[in-house]
Amino acid sequence: MALLPNPSLSLRADQLGSPDLSADRAAPAASRRRRDFVFVVNPKGANGRTGKEWKKLLPYLRTRLADHCNVCESFTSGPSHAIDITREAIREGAEAVIAVGGDGTLHEVVNGFFWDGNPLVSHEKGSTTALGLIPLGTGSDFARTFGWKNDPYDAIDRIAKGNKSKIDVGAIEGPTGDKHFFVNVADIHLSAKAGYYASQYKKFGNLCYVIGALKAFKGHENHDLEIKVDGGEWESVTKVTAMCIGNAKYFGGGMKITPTADPANGHLELVVLQNFKWYDFIIKLHRLYGGTHLSVKGVSSRSVKSIEVKERVQRGDIYVQSDGEHWGFLFTKFSILPGAIDFFC
Repeated sequence: MALLPNPSLSLRADQLGSPDLSADRAAPAASRRRRDFVFVVNPKGANGRTGKEWKKLLPYLRTRLADHCNVCESFTSGPSHAIDITREAIREGAEAVIAVGGDGTLHEVVNGFFWDGNPLVSHEKGSTTALGLIPLGTGSDFARTFGWKNDPYDAIDRIAKGNKSKIDVGAIEGPTGDKHFFVNVADIHLSAKAGYYASQYKKFGNLCYVIGALKAFKGHENHDLEIKVDGGEWESVTKVTAMCIGNAKYFGGGMKITPTADPANGHLELVVLQNFKWYDFIIKLHRLYGGTHLSVKGVSSRSVKSIEVKERVQRGDIYVQSDGEHWGFLFTKFSILPGAIDFFC
């Protein structure tokens, strides 16, 4: 990690969750501990726009983040690199890790907060690392849940103010029991397949989601699935088009698919679309984006803490994704980890 010279910080000590900087100012210089804020930057995100915007942000960042903070840049070089960077930062006692990029970068950073299915612990006793976000990606769907504009300067101001709250994290696991984590929305079947294809067309910006959907519809068939909610009995769900499990509200570049989800309520929102045809999406697209689709025929919603999903007839070709990243195929279990991470908000 490369340290920027003369970093600056302007956090208010009287805010809930803010560091007590007044105490630091009064302490002798030898006893002060400069805090590491690690910025994980995906320079290739949004077709290279993230890297260019990051360079423009640095002067403002230096203005807002003070002599009580070491600003550490770390650039990702490929898939999963942000996970490794985050784990190293947490182990070394960083006070914050900030994802700079889109939902994919945030997804990797969140997974870096865990190791072997459990929250990662710093080598420094009593040290807790917070999560931050500067949205500079293609979709930036997680930020929409909080009503944030896609404005990196506003994001820096939020981090500088130091207000934090605990957010939930979703866990996803397959037959092996290995856990993966998501902070936004996980989904199954058509939407997951569309997301898989969309990832291949990111150079077209938000248009990639339209292209992905068109490709996913080709040869699509609704399938019968079985679910087990909160450890209960297996239930049959017929003609499933898509199944979405939301910790937050938006996916697919602004579609409010799980409109009652709240990343701080200790639950996931399960939304199921059944027996949809291609023309249903065209007719009802405005309701899906507006979050008013829960009253539409063939749409159901419920609040869950865990859900297991499997095919009624095993085929092994039902796509699963989390936070817009391809995860694999059914069988899958989803669960919630309440208040798992401190988040700058």
